[in-house]
Amino acid sequence: MDYFAHELAVIDADCTIGKGTKIWHFSHIMPHCIIGEQCNIGQNVVVSPKVVLGNNVKVQNNVSIYTGVVCEDDVFLGPSMVFTNVINPRSAIIRKDEYKKTTVKRGASIGANATIVCGNDIGEYAFVGAGAVVTKEVKPYALVVGNPSVQIGWISEYGHRLNFDENGFATCEESHITYKLENDKVTKH
Repeated sequence: MDYFAHELAVIDADCTIGKGTKIWHFSHIMPHCIIGEQCNIGQNVVVSPKVVLGNNVKVQNNVSIYTGVVCEDDVFLGPSMVFTNVINPRSAIIRKDEYKKTTVKRGASIGANATIVCGNDIGEYAFVGAGAVVTKEVKPYALVVGNPSVQIGWISEYGHRLNFDENGFATCEESHITYKLENDKVTKH
């Protein structure tokens, strides 16, 4: 094995797990998952069948990642956050053919105890605040908070608030990368 799995982790058949990945105790990786290289899966995490995680995905303790979720490279999933995969679940009605897809794009972060309602993609480098309930798509570089979540600003790839000047430019205080806001869309400049 090119990855580490704690002796109390459960890894079902037909999973692909990348080099350098670590899977900690009481986590369950279900069949047909694809987990990239250098990922960290904390304790008590459920990764349901056919979930795809890119490289360097950090999954903190007590996270549930359900079928239909794809996380691209460098995604951060905070403690106890959860995805859903059915809009109208009922115990007595089987809806396995109605799972909705949710994609978390490269570099996005989702804070502790957040809930992502299925079918709502999270844009590149977006930041979902702790406890937020995402009920609609989140734009790239957007900062969203609350229940239901609302966008309160923009954030850099290094996780700092961006304050745009009158010409629509902002510079990250840590990386010194410049961003442009135009037509309610942020791009690196």
